[in-house]
Amino acid sequence: MIVGDFLKNNILLLGGTGTLGRHIIESNLFSNLIHPSKKKLNILNQNKIEKFILNNNIKIILHCAALARVKECENNKQKAISINTIGTLNIVKSILNTNNKVKLVFISSDAVYSPNKGNNKEKDKLKPYNFYGLTKVLAEKQVKLVKRYIIIRTRFFDKKNITFNYSAKNIYTSSLEVTDLVRYISKLIKINFKGIINVGGPKISDFKKYSKYKKNIKPCDKKKIFKNLNLKIATNSTLNLNKLKSLI
Repeated sequence: MIVGDFLKNNILLLGGTGTLGRHIIESNLFSNLIHPSKKKLNILNQNKIEKFILNNNIKIILHCAALARVKECENNKQKAISINTIGTLNIVKSILNTNNKVKLVFISSDAVYSPNKGNNKEKDKLKPYNFYGLTKVLAEKQVKLVKRYIIIRTRFFDKKNITFNYSAKNIYTSSLEVTDLVRYISKLIKINFKGIINVGGPKISDFKKYSKYKKNIKPCDKKKIFKNLNLKIATNSTLNLNKLKSLI
């Protein structure tokens, strides 16, 4: 069932200064989009969130606020938990305390899945392979407490901001360009989807993907990526997209 009116309701965007948030604002796909600064509305302040929902007649919350830098999450676990998990809990509590009718769209991650299995399905057992992924798993549990929610498990990139010069020819993901993710978010809201869904792009190597947008990028082996990052990373975190394809 198409419910186009949803996009005409007051929508609160949290995390509007991040890559995804900025592209949501620039897309013009969401009418009545309200995107206060972090200074004006901090997700660590539950009382302010509740008041903002009531005072602005919010019907949908796009929760894109997160500490997404994997290395920073590993080095500062308390900060990661505070923003990614407790911040999400504050949003959930605010919705529950304001009649539980607000739809919560939560941007999760493919980092909640096994890092090497590939073709990860929404019903698969979650096996986060880093602390960032763990904070997202914990946050998802909170999101499920609200009546109306969408949990989007994804990985995305900005084709205009590919800063690295090497990419692995034997690391596989389903990452998609951020503008495509924005369009999928809009469509999932329009069809009034509820639940958990994988959103991604083609299952190809990172090098093949990024070389489309950065011509001088060089191929390398995954060992070079491991050594440079000094982090545990996924070698095959591809997503099963059958549910997405059946809906959109």
